[in-house]
Amino acid sequence: MAITKQFLKSKPVCKVTFSLPAEEAKKVSVVGSFNEWNEKKAVQLKKLKNGTFKGTVDLEKDNSYEFRYVVDGTYINDDQADAYAWSDFAGAENGVLNV
Repeated sequence: MAITKQFLKSKPVCKVTFSLPAEEAKKVSVVGSFNEWNEKKAVQLKKLKNGTFKGTVDLEKDNSYEFRYVVDGTYINDDQADAYAWSDFAGAENGVLNV
């Protein structure tokens, strides 16, 4: 798992790229506070030839966002998250991104 952040000089935006190795998976997406946890608005990750799923989202900088991956319907955290926050709704921790 990997998260890369690219801050833009021209806008108050950070391009965040999510990478998740999941060769056996059919569908991987990212949901979080940046898309109201709505799977219909989820960031769909594209499967690369090496089996890694990858996708980018633009997030407003100077904010924190909670997120999780959805791998074939199962929610998982990224071990590269900046922090973790407990969610009573999910009954689990969410990854936190600070941008």
